[in-house]
Amino acid sequence: MIAIPGKDKPTSPQRLALISVSDKTGIIEFASRLSQLGYALLSTGGTAKALAGAGLQVTEVSDYPGSPEIMGGRVKTLHPRIHGGLLGRAGEDDAVMSDQAIPRIDLAVINLYPFEAVTSQPDCSFTDAIENIDIGGPAMVRSAAKNFESVAIVTSPEQYDTVLERLESACGELDRASRFELAVAAFNRVAQYDDSISNYLSSFASDGSQATFPDQINNCFVKVADLRYGENPHQQAAWYRDVQPAQGSLAAARQHQGKELSYNNIADADAAWECVRQFDETACAIIKHANPCGVAVAQDPASAYDLAFATDSTSAFGGIIAFNRRLDALTATRIINRQFLELLIAPAYDHEALAVLTAKKNIRVLEMPGGKPVAQQETKRIGSGLLVQTPDLDTLSQQDCKVVTQRQPNEQEWLDLMFAWKVARMVKSNAIVYAAGGRTVGVGAGQMSRIDSARIARWKAENAGLPVKGAIMASDAFFPFRDGIDSAAQAGIAAVIQPGGSMRDEEVIAAADEHGMAMVLTGIWHFRH
Repeated sequence: MIAIPGKDKPTSPQRLALISVSDKTGIIEFASRLSQLGYALLSTGGTAKALAGAGLQVTEVSDYPGSPEIMGGRVKTLHPRIHGGLLGRAGEDDAVMSDQAIPRIDLAVINLYPFEAVTSQPDCSFTDAIENIDIGGPAMVRSAAKNFESVAIVTSPEQYDTVLERLESACGELDRASRFELAVAAFNRVAQYDDSISNYLSSFASDGSQATFPDQINNCFVKVADLRYGENPHQQAAWYRDVQPAQGSLAAARQHQGKELSYNNIADADAAWECVRQFDETACAIIKHANPCGVAVAQDPASAYDLAFATDSTSAFGGIIAFNRRLDALTATRIINRQFLELLIAPAYDHEALAVLTAKKNIRVLEMPGGKPVAQQETKRIGSGLLVQTPDLDTLSQQDCKVVTQRQPNEQEWLDLMFAWKVARMVKSNAIVYAAGGRTVGVGAGQMSRIDSARIARWKAENAGLPVKGAIMASDAFFPFRDGIDSAAQAGIAAVIQPGGSMRDEEVIAAADEHGMAMVLTGIWHFRH
């Protein structure tokens, strides 16, 4: 509860509650207990019928102002007797309210037409969307919230229990701090609602076609938690989520144990989860500073983890580990006995695995809900501006690729090429991935020169004692010169997958032919900054 200075509203011997809800979850019980607290009930059509059907005494809004609903119910609450009751200030407007016979409304319970839910349906028509734009509801919410000194405004079924507890502990009266808290939540809800309408309508061009990038973008986020600090201890940070987070996204995860999440934990966890969810096979990814230091697919989680860990066991220390399968006790035991880690992610856990992990209470254990990747636009704040782009969710099959060398990849090379291409998508540019047998053997990330990334991938493989001869190489963008191919051939790379599109493609392809390598072009880049 927020404490702010000011006198509490004086007790009134007569109380009136206005109830108008689209979502009727819990409203019968809530209204019944309001009635027991001495509130008279005033309600709109469908809600009034539901309350009367439950045996509660209720006055319909259509009877209350002395003028009927018109235009099919579009105009019913937009009346001075309603808004006067909501906006009337105790001690200031008493005389005019008495003169105009406007009873004071002490409590408003209002939620809005389900615009967001209706427009989220794939078969929603434009007409249905427009009809679900609430007018009277937001107007009443704003009136009540503005006058929080005299009126309490309830906008969600999730608030019912708390409001009732406070009312019943104070003989039916809410204190000023509670009313202010509810008013802030009310204005937040109206802002979310208006933003969703604006975003929906702005998604259409003037000719009725869909606009990928509207003229205005409105975003509403709800704070999940204050964080200890940002990327560095001298920076402050907080974590926010969408009002309705997509299933399968990190914002919808459940934390089983461990310390609070940090700024870097959240960023790295997102990269780890997005990496493993690409694969149909059982996959494990170990992430450090937003880059994969090891990724593998295998028959079971333990085997996938062993292969991923072996890529770069040094970098895996203090990393984040993600699986796309239920985690078992064997794998959990192997992990905690082998390395220190910050965070573990999986879509589910065996009870025995969770019991094993309690031995390391500081490990953050996240359970990710199901759900396919959502095509949400990606944003990046730049000063007083915002960069917006469509997400990089491109999927590539063998049939989409073009072999440009004399030698064709063999069956195993094709499997490794497709695997490495998925991993390269998650590596910071310039990205080079060496892979063999469904596992990474070396990763070069974030270098200004692509040849340097290739050298790092080779050095990582040699340092881990993993053979490069016969492995394949993936590059997130084209090779500007043949030196990257010459270096890879010298290391023993047998096949390459890359976008192509360089002015020197012929030179690069000729280099691959000279070395007897197979080369596949995708026509797609995977830059990641």
